[in-house]
Amino acid sequence: MPTSPWVTLAHIVRPQGRRGEVIAELLTDFPEKFAERRHVFLTRDAASDAAPREMELAGYRLAQNRVVLHFAGIDSIDAAEMLRGLDVVIPESERAPLDQDAAYISDLIGCDVWDEAAGQRVGIVQDVDRQASHVDLLVVDCENGQRAEIPFVKAFLVKLDTTGKRITMRLPEGLLEINASTATAREPRARRTRKRGLRKPITGADATPPDSQ
Repeated sequence: MPTSPWVTLAHIVRPQGRRGEVIAELLTDFPEKFAERRHVFLTRDAASDAAPREMELAGYRLAQNRVVLHFAGIDSIDAAEMLRGLDVVIPESERAPLDQDAAYISDLIGCDVWDEAAGQRVGIVQDVDRQASHVDLLVVDCENGQRAEIPFVKAFLVKLDTTGKRITMRLPEGLLEINASTATAREPRARRTRKRGLRKPITGADATPPDSQ
């Protein structure tokens, strides 16, 4: 799975008003990035070879889970319309450094998952589900064609190597069969192209449920 040297802050949806502003869907957990920057980049496909266009950020304001942006030199509806559908990106190198046992969600996508106990490859991470459980779940397309949800917890994690795109785990016997059944029961979930949004890092969490401590 190819990676991109860019991460996405927002996706421009449409013009806003008559003064050249645009409204964009936030794809970052760090909206304060707009206050920290004078320049951002616009692209239609951050994974392509085409260089993103650098833009001066003249102003912004947050509106629920969206952001209204005004770029220098964009002063009319017609000019703003030309930006519809573009992504607002920044260089990946400008992300905050992480602790050794933490990873950005976008870096987990595409990683091979290996089960050290079984000595075999489980599959490839297609998504991270942060809503269905009290711990983060790696959504994995398995070698056997099934989809499984694997808790990303310290009790199971042996080694995390996002540079080499490999997650080594020690999984309890039967976990994949149970969680594959659960994941399949929740299908179909539309598979979409994930943008490499600037999301908060996650760590292998404590495996003990909060209500049993």
